[in-house]
Order: sequence, then C-alpha cells, then structure tokens
Amino acid sequence: MDMPKKNILSSQLDLSKFVKATDEEKRQADVMSESTTFFKDGMRKLMKNPLAVGSIVVLALILVLITIVPLFVPYSYEQILSVNGVRDTGAKNLAPFAYSQMEQAYIAQGGKVFPHIMGTDELCRDYFIRVIYGTRVSLFVGLFASIVVLVIGVLYGAISGYAGGRVDLIMMRIVDIIYSLPDLLVIILLSVVFRETMDFSKIPFLSSMGTNMVSLFLVFGLLYWVGMARLVRAEILSIKENEYVLAARSIGAKPGHIIKTHILPNCISVIIIATALQIPSAIFTESFLSFLGLGVALPMPSLGSLANTARQGLQSNSLKLVFPAVMICLVVLAFNLLGDGLRDAFDPKLRK
Repeated sequence: MDMPKKNILSSQLDLSKFVKATDEEKRQADVMSESTTFFKDGMRKLMKNPLAVGSIVVLALILVLITIVPLFVPYSYEQILSVNGVRDTGAKNLAPFAYSQMEQAYIAQGGKVFPHIMGTDELCRDYFIRVIYGTRVSLFVGLFASIVVLVIGVLYGAISGYAGGRVDLIMMRIVDIIYSLPDLLVIILLSVVFRETMDFSKIPFLSSMGTNMVSLFLVFGLLYWVGMARLVRAEILSIKENEYVLAARSIGAKPGHIIKTHILPNCISVIIIATALQIPSAIFTESFLSFLGLGVALPMPSLGSLANTARQGLQSNSLKLVFPAVMICLVVLAFNLLGDGLRDAFDPKLRK
C-alpha cells in the first residue's frame, strides 16, 4: 500500500518520510513496553531472593502451626495433666513423647492419651502447647508494635517533614527528648503504677496478658515510633522539592492530599523496610522483658518467660530451654532475612 501524499496546505506530518519498523524492532518494542508497578517489580525481585523466600516459607509454617495445633491438641496452656479427673503428679518434667506411670496404666487399660511432643514442665503441663501459645503471644506483640510504629511514625514524620521550618524544629526536638527516655525504666514504672491504680480484670484480653504487657504496649506507642518518624521525615524533605509537588501546590491542592497522594507513595520502600525490621525488634524486646519477669502474667506463656523458667531447671531438663530458644531464633532470623530481602527489592538505591 502506497503512502498518501501530503497536501501542501496541510499541517499534518509527511508520512513518506517515515520508514516502517522491522520485525526485530517490533519485538524489541513489545519487550520494552511491558507494564508493571513499583510493588509488582519489587515482589518479583523479592521472589528471586532465596533467603527471603525461605523466610516467608518458615513464617508461613509457623503461622499455620500456631493456628491449627490448638484445634487438635487436647491440652490448654494452663491445664495440669490428669487421668480420669485425678491430678497426675508423676507427669512432672517428662521427656518428649514420654508418659507418666498413671498414663501408662491408663493406656494399658485401653485408654488413649495424646503424646507430649515436647514433654511436660515442672507443674505437669504439656510443654508443646505452651510453646505454641508463647509463639502466638510473641508474634502478636511484634505485629502490634509494627502497626503502632507504622501509624504514629508515618503521620508524625510526614507532618514534620512537609511543614518544615519552626514546626519541624519543634517536632524533632520532641523526638530527641523521647530518644533520651530509657524504655526499660518506663516499662517498670508503668507496670507499678498500673498494678496499684488500674484494674484490667474486667477486660478479657488484657486480664490474661497482665499489667506488664499493657505497659509494654504503651511504651511501643510512646517511644518506639521515633525511628520511623525520622526516616519518613528525611525522605519527605527531599521529595517535597520535586516538580510534581510544586505543580500540585500551584493548582491549590491541600497539604493532606499532597502528602497522601504524591509524597507517601514515593516513601513506600522506606516504610515497608522499616516496618518489616520493627517486628523482630519488638519480638526480641518482649522476649528479654519476659525473661526478666516483666512480660505476660502467669499462667499465660511467652517464649521469653518459658526460657526463663527452663533456665532454673537447666540441669534436670535442658530441652525445655532449647525449644523456646529455637523458636525465638527462627522467628527473629526469618523476619530479619525478610526485612533484608525487602530492602534489596524495594530500595531504589540498591537496584542495579
């Protein structure tokens, strides 16, 4: 088909000066025109990281384990073992998959007893279910802390960075003051105050967690968000000078709309990475506080309190310390490796 000739008085382009693209050029254009988003591109890079993928698999298995196990294990975390309604005093510090004399006699009579996969503790309670519930508590604390840090830190850092000037100066000095507060001392003080003045027994969830955990949650909300706020502020200070932010201001867009629509989406890599790395930090904080006796209230277990209890009977049954310690290592290491993978995948400065 011949190219139509251009009319002298026409303002259209002269098509005769163009050359048709070859098949190779068309294939190259198809490859180059593949559309993607920032999130999809980051997830594709994340899936190519074997350590990050392995961490996701480990965390998924742990989540499935702590969700499904309490459904078919007939013990609870506070249940003292008994046979036919009689307390089994011989089921103390049993080895994994071992049975007490009363249980062996009950099995010999034709009864069925669910095996103690990790043995029992010093109070004749199944240790496996206590480790499962302890992992639940530790993961809940980590996720709760990351959500609190995400919400408060992003809002505070966004306002400080976008406002700038005297507002930014005052807000950052407040952050410096909060940085100087010792978190452990604040947790102890809040625990003492709540124990003397507050009654959480009527609140189902808080009554089982205890005043120490309430003070820990408050410390996460009061102190632990400052790192996120500083990261978000630093990113916004550089992003708000771009032309598209100036264009949004020139058409009368409100500061809240500019931050939500134009600035925060460009900080998403920093927010994702900081949030992912906050989870293992919070889990480790809860674990060592529970190890010191400042964690959940008894009989609710956590991985730190289980390790502290097992330390006292280390010579008689060393496996009681191994199980919670291995679980802490698995969870913290998996989240740390996942956070490193997210940083490599979503941080534009580290992309090749």
